[in-house]
Amino acid sequence: MKYHITTYGCQMNLHESEKIAGILNACGYDEECGEEEADIIVFNTCCIRENAENHAFGNIGALKKLKKRKPSLLIAMGGCMAQEAGKAEYIKRKFPFVDIVFGTHNLCELQALIEKKRATKKTVVSLKEEREMVEDGITPVRKSYPNAWVNITYGCNNFCTYCIVPYVRGREKSRAPEEILKEVEELVQAGYKEITLLGQNVNSYSGNGMRFPELLDKVASIGGNFRVAFMTSHPKDFSEELVAVMKKHSKICRRLHLPAQSGSDRILSLMNRRYTREKYLNEIALLRREIPDCEVTTDLIVGFPTETEEEFGETLTLVREAGFSSAFTFVYSPRAGTKAAEMEGQIPEDVSKLRIMRLVECVNRQTREKSARCVGQTLEILVEDYDGKKGFYLGRDSYGRMGYFKSDRDRVGEFVTLKITKANGVSLFGEEQ
Repeated sequence: MKYHITTYGCQMNLHESEKIAGILNACGYDEECGEEEADIIVFNTCCIRENAENHAFGNIGALKKLKKRKPSLLIAMGGCMAQEAGKAEYIKRKFPFVDIVFGTHNLCELQALIEKKRATKKTVVSLKEEREMVEDGITPVRKSYPNAWVNITYGCNNFCTYCIVPYVRGREKSRAPEEILKEVEELVQAGYKEITLLGQNVNSYSGNGMRFPELLDKVASIGGNFRVAFMTSHPKDFSEELVAVMKKHSKICRRLHLPAQSGSDRILSLMNRRYTREKYLNEIALLRREIPDCEVTTDLIVGFPTETEEEFGETLTLVREAGFSSAFTFVYSPRAGTKAAEMEGQIPEDVSKLRIMRLVECVNRQTREKSARCVGQTLEILVEDYDGKKGFYLGRDSYGRMGYFKSDRDRVGEFVTLKITKANGVSLFGEEQ
């Protein structure tokens, strides 16, 4: 039997889709395929932004005709959107041809839910309020070689006022360090070359009393030729100990994703971020003092309720002062159930659109400047893929920069040293040394 998985959202969702594939293998679905050929289709959804929800609903609705032609086809929907309050009932009412709805806390029960559907022929809806286990028993079908994701925490305790994650992912839970280290060791032995430790907030990890810097130190001390990355970090939990561990190990990637969200102290307070612009910039200064070449990426939101033009300007100046190499930029999107959605002073859409365009140009200009300075330098990339249309192998270096080069043999999974001959926006082109 064949399966198809459609994934929306972040790296956490992508890795959970790898786990879903592992569960489907255990259910007898052993070949991935397109929707038309599938015996089961699983949507792993995201609800962080309204566009993600609309996209998912549109694609699910488009399957109505396929389900009519293939009554035996199973359609399952899981992930953040399914867990969101009231959404399971809406899905059952609006899309009665969906067979299974499950949430973020019981992904490990998918096999049982499939069996229940087969036995009862009725729609199966199963949601839990809290995560009871951390899915250590699932063997994922990894599709990201030579990169591999490893969950270290689930959920979030921060309750930023714009964010729905704590409501759909639950309270923070940390995996046992021995389970994490075992998984990393197995991945390294299997030939994976970059291991990314994942969590909604990795640097608040606390597994069996072990804090994140100690865990990172132990992961980076594992033998083998591989790199270690981690995301996402929260500025309120940034520490000198973390920087010291990053400095200690050459295996740890020289990049840090540290979401700032805004350059305005008033907006940061309204967001419940629990740090100031000054604290954030002091953290960047500490990082650059100890690891001068470390690159920093970030997340930035424009159009948060009551944001003034002057406060938006503070976000623009933060881009320069922090020296971000790139940024994920977003227009604020109200999420039902969050405090920010009920705030007065919602920013008109046309104002937010103008601000995001200016922010994107500011970030892109800085990224282009940084890329141009790479011409003539050498960098070591981990080759991740081959672009058959353009004839280039591609991969990222320890700083997160994307490099392209040509080769007459398969190089995926290898570390390759390039001399950069051209920069095109965020892309670097080079010749193998």
